[in-house]
Amino acid sequence: MLAVWVKVRVQPAERARFLAAIEQDALGSERDEPGCCRFNVLQDDADPNTYYFYEVYKDEAALEAHRAAPHYAKWRAAADTLDGPSQPTRCKTVFPSDPKYWLGSKK
Repeated sequence: MLAVWVKVRVQPAERARFLAAIEQDALGSERDEPGCCRFNVLQDDADPNTYYFYEVYKDEAALEAHRAAPHYAKWRAAADTLDGPSQPTRCKTVFPSDPKYWLGSKK
């Protein structure tokens, strides 16, 4: 499994547009992509303009398929809402260690 943790900062005046775009991407990813196991969007408690994306993909091919999806293109079109570059970190899932946990109904 391939996990990605992304930190973004949003321009306050663009927050509503950002949230609409990232919601479409997150929901579309889990709904339409067999290789996307998880796509969560979190808001920082201390800074309402800082968000984190927690994404888990079956493998590198699933991540590439995500980047080719129509909902991802809508998200990229709204990337001008960000206040600076995104800060992605690639991770490997450790626990739960059973791939069945991550794949859930997408087995």
